Amino acid sequence: MSLGGCIILVAVGAILSFATDWHMKGVNLDLVGWILMIVGLIGVFVFRSVGRRRGVVVPPAQTTVVEDERHRRI
Repeated sequence: MSLGGCIILVAVGAILSFATDWHMKGVNLDLVGWILMIVGLIGVFVFRSVGRRRGVVVPPAQTTVVEDERHRRI
């Protein structure tokens, strides 16, 4: 899941928990919203930690410069 998907889960969960007053028989939409927000936040933290590991930069190997003598004027 990407970072955008995690943010969408948090947004949908917040909408279900705080902005709706629907009542469905057998489904607690407030609880579903909280679960979606928690899963989204866990996804954000996992994505962030994996992104940190990928961001490690290894310095390039040292290159040697060889001067070419063909272009010297005599």
